[in-house]
Order: sequence, then structure tokens, then C-alpha cells
Amino acid sequence: MESAETINRGNFKLMAYPVVLFGDESDDDLGVVLRGGYGFTDSFDAEGKIGIFENITFFGGDAEFWVLKNQPLDLSVGGGFHVGLGEGLDQYGWDITFLGSAPIADKLELYGALDIAFNQFDDDIADDSFTWVHLVPGIEYALSSDLDMVAEVGIGLNDDSAHYFAVGLAYYIR
Repeated sequence: MESAETINRGNFKLMAYPVVLFGDESDDDLGVVLRGGYGFTDSFDAEGKIGIFENITFFGGDAEFWVLKNQPLDLSVGGGFHVGLGEGLDQYGWDITFLGSAPIADKLELYGALDIAFNQFDDDIADDSFTWVHLVPGIEYALSSDLDMVAEVGIGLNDDSAHYFAVGLAYYIR
């Protein structure tokens, strides 16, 4: 739920959004995600996240580095971790995300990401690892200088990955 730009140095970002998971083997699932982050440098930020769903709650964090800035296309790479605690099997994993974004109109930015998460269940199952791979197109629209609306669709690229849709708000404390 973000473009390739990192949070500005010294700024905080607070974000909340509902997420609808669909297309996997189970029923559709609605959850809510809360995030908070801080910009440490002009090209580096970190965020903490919590995702609450009916049968599982995810906790995690990530760090993002803005590799190519203020060009026709911005590029960044992020890495993080997550822990899922819920009914049945708990899980944990780490992920890597490649992001690209570009302005397409006044106050409107188009972004895309390739997100890969390497997961493992926390038990003694013989083959207990799985990978989520998503192609993620999205938009970010500036409602004001401190408030953005963000929307994206996650397209699961392998059998372990559910599709999803999310739309929410990002508030910046400058």
C-alpha cells in the first residue's frame, strides 16, 4: 500500500485500511491493517504493521530503500518480516518487495510492486514452508498535503497466494 517513495526524513506516517482476500481455497475474508512508519533519511524508512483477520492476526515490520529518485520512474526495494498468530497453525516469514512508481496526473501516482514472502509454519509438519508471490498495481492520490488515499489489487501469482483488494488512507505528521 505505497509508492516507491519513502517517508520523508523526520516525518511519521500513520495508515489504516480494510483488506478483502478472495480467490483462495477458503471463504473470502475481510480484515483491517494498521501501519506506522518513520523516515530516517531522504531514502530510507521503516514501518511496523498489524493485520487483523477473523482467524489470524499478523504482526510485522519492514524497511525500504529508495534506489532511484525523482526520475520518470522511482524505484525502491524493501525487506521485512511477519508473524501470523491464530487458530490452528502459527506462521512466520520474511519478504522482499520491489516497487516502481511514477506520477500520471496532478496529485495522482501509479505504482506497481512484485512482493515475495517466504513463510513457514511453526510446528513439526514435514513440508511446512510456502511462498506468497503477488503482482500489485495501485494508485496513490494526494487528498491534501498531509493525507493520501491509496488503493491496490494484489494478484496472486502462485497457488499459495490469495488475491486481495485494499483501499485506505495515509496520514503524514511533518
